[in-house]
Amino acid sequence: MMIKNKLIKNARKIDRFLIKFLNKQKPSLLVNPMKYGVISGGKKIRSTIIFDAGKIFNISEKKLINICTAVECIHSYSLIHDDLPCMDNDTIRRGKPATHIKFGEASAVLAGSSLLTLAFEIIADKKYLLSPQAKNEIIKSLASCSGHTGIAGGQELDLKFENKKKGINEIVDMQKKKTGKLFNFCLYAVGAVAKKNTKEKSFLSNLGEEIGLLFQLADDFLDYRGSKKLLGKPVKKDHKKGKSTLLNLMGEKKAYLFANNLKRKILRKLEKHGKNAKELISTIEFILERKF
Repeated sequence: MMIKNKLIKNARKIDRFLIKFLNKQKPSLLVNPMKYGVISGGKKIRSTIIFDAGKIFNISEKKLINICTAVECIHSYSLIHDDLPCMDNDTIRRGKPATHIKFGEASAVLAGSSLLTLAFEIIADKKYLLSPQAKNEIIKSLASCSGHTGIAGGQELDLKFENKKKGINEIVDMQKKKTGKLFNFCLYAVGAVAKKNTKEKSFLSNLGEEIGLLFQLADDFLDYRGSKKLLGKPVKKDHKKGKSTLLNLMGEKKAYLFANNLKRKILRKLEKHGKNAKELISTIEFILERKF
């Protein structure tokens, strides 16, 4: 229950910040579908990972809130686009009609694209008191993790791999791009704010990518045996669509063993941070065992 309360609390912080930021901008017809896509629920687990990692380096939440909000904008843009008929063709998201069902396909495409660009506005904002060098570094990393070398490229592979037999390395590479890269950014950005050296930021990036892969594995398990009511979306979609997942390749037992080994590997890497990593460890434990 503690982790659930933490997620709810963090989600409220992100939602309040985003609404305030949008309210300062000139109004447009896209604001409502944008808000619908990003504020309409969701665990906000990526921003929670950022806050948790910030505790390792004693960084205040105030210094991280812009990055957290930007990450949730990027994640929501990817979901809005993923749900479109030309991609995964999903009609339900977070227990509600998907954005394209609620507002139409054209508005969904434009709202998703607007959330993508809004993320960079939020980090570049002059009121965000980071050095220009740190902002530049964070923006460059976020762009790389969001585009053809990250989320978009991973989604392309995911679509191309449907109903095709792919090996473990190809699936892991696809899932690290589609899901892992944004988690990669989450920890890299914290390292940049903490002014860590290149080696430490590389360690954090790789750790984030592994956490992202673990999250994707957990998501695949939930699709296979989860509750539609708890998840707020249909289940068993991956099997019906012939998705290339480690679960479909290995079977449930071997995939769960793979996931548990990955979790242990991640937790071992965090041991050097001692008690400061307590919050991040609790979130990682939740990722694999979650029911929603």
